[in-house]
Amino acid sequence: MFVRHLILLGIVAAAYSLPLDQANWQLVPNADGYLHLVNINPYNLPEANPSDPEVLFNPETDIEFRLFTRSNPTQAQILQINNPASITGSNFNPAHPTRFTIHGWNGNGNDGMNSRTRDELLALGDFNMITVDWSVAAVTPNYISARNAVGPAGFGVGRLIDRLIELTGANVNNIYVIGFSLGAHVAGNAGKHFNGRINTIIALDPAGPLFSAGQSDAVSPQDGLYVETIMTNAGLLGANEPLGQSNFYPNGGRNQPGCGVDIGGGCAHGRAPAFYIESLRSSVPFRSTRCASHDEVLGGVCTPSGPDANMGGQPSNFGRGVQGIYFLTTNDASPFARELTLETVKQRLLGEESKRADRADFSIEEKSAAFVGEAGGGKKQQRFNGKCHRCGKTGHMQRNCRVKKPESNANTVVGGMC
Repeated sequence: MFVRHLILLGIVAAAYSLPLDQANWQLVPNADGYLHLVNINPYNLPEANPSDPEVLFNPETDIEFRLFTRSNPTQAQILQINNPASITGSNFNPAHPTRFTIHGWNGNGNDGMNSRTRDELLALGDFNMITVDWSVAAVTPNYISARNAVGPAGFGVGRLIDRLIELTGANVNNIYVIGFSLGAHVAGNAGKHFNGRINTIIALDPAGPLFSAGQSDAVSPQDGLYVETIMTNAGLLGANEPLGQSNFYPNGGRNQPGCGVDIGGGCAHGRAPAFYIESLRSSVPFRSTRCASHDEVLGGVCTPSGPDANMGGQPSNFGRGVQGIYFLTTNDASPFARELTLETVKQRLLGEESKRADRADFSIEEKSAAFVGEAGGGKKQQRFNGKCHRCGKTGHMQRNCRVKKPESNANTVVGGMC
């Protein structure tokens, strides 16, 4: 189902990039392989295709909320907005953090993104894992119909959170909502329901076709106390613009290593949930460089501009001052996270940082070796033979550089390159 969803969305995205007079209708397969004529022109009402009418969708009754905890890690308990006993009689524990996961177009609650996120987090600790199945609206060859349902679906998620707070005393500050593709916009709309008070929204390659930054039902930086996007197929299946407070562009955010030709973008699109799921328990973080601009990172270039940050992870970056545009590289297969190696740092330092005048006396190899030593907790420290730009001495470990503070005569150990 997940792969078919990516194929369908890829066809629509490709058609969406064509002039409207060439792209009003496309034949696409459904989950069973049958072809449907799909109207992907936003200016032509779905009713123009009577075989694929817009789905009637009541979010309060048509969304299935599946609760998993360590007490029931694989057998779901169904929570219902209008059935208080389904909540109070469940294993939901308001003392535990709550995580919602939301699928995309033509997906459902059984999608791998949902089950794998659930399994990783329950292996990590006690969580209330709630899978949002909005397939009544999402499973349709009519992309516009599914796209137009993200607002109501997000409202439905918000209504369940209302009930959890009302009936159990759950704390909205202990809730994350994680969505993929169209589900990322559903997550954003759940945040809008709470005027941005949900702790964290994670938007995994939010769907791009028929969305743009600033639209009322698109995920936005204001939807949560912390909103993070992971962009892996920007401009095709995924949105092109930064839609979060922090926006991570692995490998430049458009194409992903290991995906081959990937004409429809499905492989790259699917890397966003794969990266996020790995980040939850990986001993190697997805370390990312903050970049000067969105435009340059899409070209695979990053001028360092501020502190580094980790992409994804548990807990999130909430409260850590992480915001802006971030670039990172990954491996072409799992495990995707890359250790801070001499080569990756060398590539990073070949950017603007390597041009700093106070380090011009050192080769890129020397600077890379020092950086790896600093980041590696001393395990790979290298000794310079050159002249230290901080103290003027030679032949000492970069962590042991001692300089005098201007306001004091006391020698102070200075981290950072020397």
